[in-house]
Amino acid sequence: MKIETIPNYRMAYVRQVGPYGPANKQAMERIKSWAADNNLLNDKGIYGIPQDNPAETEPEQCRYDACIVIPDDFQLEEGMNEGELAGGEYAVYKVEHTAEAIQKAWVDSLEGLHHSEYQIDHKPVIERYRQEMVSSHFCEICVPVKRKDASTLL
Repeated sequence: MKIETIPNYRMAYVRQVGPYGPANKQAMERIKSWAADNNLLNDKGIYGIPQDNPAETEPEQCRYDACIVIPDDFQLEEGMNEGELAGGEYAVYKVEHTAEAIQKAWVDSLEGLHHSEYQIDHKPVIERYRQEMVSSHFCEICVPVKRKDASTLL
């Protein structure tokens, strides 16, 4: 785990609604294809943002956004969604790019934070896919964090 400050980013995104899983990959493929067509693939990577906790939201209602950073002056065409990635401090975990490893990383990251000076902040956890990592079969899980206040460290 490393702590990284991620800036606010303007994003274009494709939303998948339904159970998390194979359909998320389809959303990723759509945003990658669109980004390539618009010369937007860059070193900031592609982001996957699960918007809902499946323990609290029915699987059919879970939202997953596949996103790419876009320049402030880029004009989005009709039909493409626009949003903002909330910047701040994130605990970043490098994991193998397999469904099993990503699922395990979600659990392990929460456990690791419990024993650190950080706690989860109330923003979505994000998956970050940078080209140099994907080509070697890795990705990053970025957990939004904030420092625990002194009373919770005792």
